Amino acid sequence: MDDKEFIAYANNIVSEAQKQGAIIRLLGAVAFNIHCPTYGHFQQEAKRHFTDLDFAAYFTHNAPIRNAFLKLGFEEDREVAVVYARQRLIFNMPGTELHVDIFFDKLDFCHPIPWAGRLEVDSPTIPLAELLLEKMQIVQINPKDVIDTVMLLREHPLNNSDSDTININRIASMCAKDWGLWRTVTMNLKKTGEISNGYTWLADDDRAVVLDRIEQLLKMIEAEPKPTAWNLRNKIGDRVKWYKDVHEVAQ
Repeated sequence: MDDKEFIAYANNIVSEAQKQGAIIRLLGAVAFNIHCPTYGHFQQEAKRHFTDLDFAAYFTHNAPIRNAFLKLGFEEDREVAVVYARQRLIFNMPGTELHVDIFFDKLDFCHPIPWAGRLEVDSPTIPLAELLLEKMQIVQINPKDVIDTVMLLREHPLNNSDSDTININRIASMCAKDWGLWRTVTMNLKKTGEISNGYTWLADDDRAVVLDRIEQLLKMIEAEPKPTAWNLRNKIGDRVKWYKDVHEVAQ
């Protein structure tokens, strides 16, 4: 399958789920591409290709989501449905290599990123703040995560809302509630800036915009008032592990 086919499948899934009465929103590499019409070519320049589709959904929409995928001709991985009951579903398209992951109510890899009240904010993807956090919450960040993040930060300005901007208030607020998330997000924002300096395909003016937005994000995250529990955990620092290990992350 080429990248255009992945995008077509993604849009069809969101549309059919809506017809069945369910909210389902895209995350992962395809979501970044859809939300970056001007700078989506960064993925191609970095030889970043799609491998699967990942979606966020509410478990309360479990039944209509299954109906939507059945109508589109997908087959469910029933073993996953049993092992990850109420957390996750996997569907495959017979005769193709297309693999679809659905994460209910939150993305929970190194740190939990909840969906509650957020899937209605944007379409066909999760909101930009959650797209950024999807990548920045991965402790062992990989080159694909960095490329997607650079692309998102180049495409979208920072603001205090979700109107096609990265909601910095949402990110700062979540980091202020969870020291572990703060530790990982700030660490990875800095890494992203450092790694982007080595991208020969990234123009100097594009890199400057990305680095400036990273600096803005870090300043706003630090400026957000922190509760007592956060400050107490901060005193312990890295002496105690602050994240969960994961072996499979939405790409």
